[in-house]
Amino acid sequence: MSWLVLALAGLVEIIWSQTIKPTQNFTRPVPTLLCVALGAAAVYLLSRAMQDLPVGTAYAVFTGIGAIGAISLGIVVHKDPVGVGRFAALALIIGGIVLARVTDPD
Repeated sequence: MSWLVLALAGLVEIIWSQTIKPTQNFTRPVPTLLCVALGAAAVYLLSRAMQDLPVGTAYAVFTGIGAIGAISLGIVVHKDPVGVGRFAALALIIGGIVLARVTDPD
């Protein structure tokens, strides 16, 4: 169950990452409130997952999921540049998450 909560925390972090820019440096109240609420929700879910998972593993997987989502959405939605290096970085992050999961003693 903790891995499921951790995955959900990562998904919320992906959504949260996309709400930062619309705050326009936290000068727009509604986008800022949404951004803060999503950030708090992501950290809350992460803390729940850390009750049963090692802190280092949980945090690394959490940030990895967020990075994969942010990079992917950047490429697809915001037309960020795509290159071999970016795909290699994504592959390494995904590999690290998979390795963390399969080597978990639970």
